[in-house]
Amino acid sequence: MGFFTRKMKQEHKVMLQHERSAGALQPEYHRATPECPQPQRWSMIDSMTAEVEVLEFIATLVTTLKPRLVVETGSFLGVSTEWIARGLQRNSQPGNGLPPDASRAKVISCEFDPIVYAKAKARLEASPLAPWVELRNQSSLEMQVEGTIDLFFSDSDLPIREAEVKRFLPQINPHGIILMHDASSHLKTVREAALKMESEGLISVVLLPTPRGLVIAQPRAGRA
Repeated sequence: MGFFTRKMKQEHKVMLQHERSAGALQPEYHRATPECPQPQRWSMIDSMTAEVEVLEFIATLVTTLKPRLVVETGSFLGVSTEWIARGLQRNSQPGNGLPPDASRAKVISCEFDPIVYAKAKARLEASPLAPWVELRNQSSLEMQVEGTIDLFFSDSDLPIREAEVKRFLPQINPHGIILMHDASSHLKTVREAALKMESEGLISVVLLPTPRGLVIAQPRAGRA
């Protein structure tokens, strides 16, 4: 009974809407902002998953950077996780100039909500991209990750984005990339957190003018 209550969590509502729509694309719903006055030109699968064009951008970033370790926070239903894994799969194909052990590249993604996690886990385990994915039912502020992170995608609860970036920053490759979703001028929490970290000398920030906003950043420390 707990799931089907009058106070159903927003994530659960969107999860049900996602299932009913069966992945059909719709125009981006986000309100117009000064930096993105026509959000309807973008597409979305649901209101929790990143815009389709942002997913395409992330997948292209994976094939451009050739990361060995990607960390994503806030898996939701694993759609963005699949796009990242698709890039990793392409990187592992023979003849692309990568070393023989390149197939060991992976994305570690965490989802805190156990109901959403269960849906994402079932979905990803049935996918041919499963070998490149490690899904965890954990908070990003508690998850332990070994190794150097080449690409970090922050897409969890808005209030903890700054804390999770700072938590993993020592592990992020100085030449790697940090992405923070939901950074529009309307969704101020993430935007202000990114600019604050830049003012503190921790990261260098570019604000991409997508409907919900996307930060692309890099650590300041350790770069040649």
